[in-house]
Amino acid sequence: MVARPVGLTQLSPDFVCDPYPVYAKLREEGPVHHVRGPDGVELWLVVGYDACRTAFTDPRLSRDWLKSGSLGQLTGAEDVPTPALAHMLMSDPPDHTRLRRLVAREFTPRRVESLAPRVQQITDELLDAMQARPERAADLIASFAFPLPMTVICELLGVPELDREAFRGWSNEMVAPTGQEAQGRAYVEMPAYLSELIGAKRKAPGEDLLSAMIHVVDEGGDRLSPDELIGMCVLLLVAGHETTVNLIGNGMRALFAHPEQLAALRADFGLLDGAIEEMLRYDGPVESCTERLALEDVEMDGVTIPAGSIVLISMADADRDPARFEEPERFDVRRDARGHIAFGHGLHHCLGAPLARLEGRIAVGSLLERFPGLTPDVDEARLSWIPGMLIRGVRELPVRW
Repeated sequence: MVARPVGLTQLSPDFVCDPYPVYAKLREEGPVHHVRGPDGVELWLVVGYDACRTAFTDPRLSRDWLKSGSLGQLTGAEDVPTPALAHMLMSDPPDHTRLRRLVAREFTPRRVESLAPRVQQITDELLDAMQARPERAADLIASFAFPLPMTVICELLGVPELDREAFRGWSNEMVAPTGQEAQGRAYVEMPAYLSELIGAKRKAPGEDLLSAMIHVVDEGGDRLSPDELIGMCVLLLVAGHETTVNLIGNGMRALFAHPEQLAALRADFGLLDGAIEEMLRYDGPVESCTERLALEDVEMDGVTIPAGSIVLISMADADRDPARFEEPERFDVRRDARGHIAFGHGLHHCLGAPLARLEGRIAVGSLLERFPGLTPDVDEARLSWIPGMLIRGVRELPVRW
């Protein structure tokens, strides 16, 4: 008989805005727990650095919900159009291996680094617009942290400018749905739009990533199917901006909360690369992995996760595990934070991690240089948090200078 799950919000009513104490308490008791998430969904939660890394590489914990599970269990609706989910994050090997191979060449370190001048230009234009505000105040998310990565990924893929606001709405519903109906609409409308865009790119290809993906053929003659093209675009557009938005937002919140660290970084921008890694470790943009499905009974540290269960791997807790990071609750821009798993681990490690790091480095460095008097303009307790356990971040971050 399976014990009743423990409610995470019962352990702490502040779980959504500060889940770390709850994770730490659970970690002290063991690495695997039967819980109920803030949305009421029953799941099994893996905590602790070593246990999380192990779970990421366990082939019994599947991402292929289309073949092995029920979409209703995953999204709350059985009639989600499959093109939106026909991508590598929703697959296991050998399908995952094939899909990742077909797009990985577009995310090589050299290709990503070549984007730096354009990322800097977009950053400068957004900061110019902020600086021109006579009230010397803005919402950092709406004015900067969101439009920067959204512009970059849309330009990279070749999505027209006028359609980007629609993408924000669709993306928000996919990662943190406001309701089943709105989420279902996003899964219909985004693929429908992308299907038309792909048709236009077939007739008149450009220099963008979407045109390249339409025509990419590997050595064996393999190429992406129509549904896979749509699915890959959905994945790249959503994952391509959500991580960076909240890397910037959470990173700046951490700096504001630790003025001595902010002062150290302002005094020595040579610390910037390490500071970005510490931001990712300390309060990263992805709290836990996308849902895994237990293909069979999975025994971990004496606990059996029943076949068919939803499993979440808590990257947020792994990166605060004192067994891996000394004084993990301390934010320190001089720390060697390498080894964190903010971008996941194993075969689903984030393909866009180099791009997120590039954007984060340019964004934070430029922001601190241009606005030496930048301070938060709201009490931390009044911030509105993104719901759920996937994306960690705030909806707005008012600042003044």
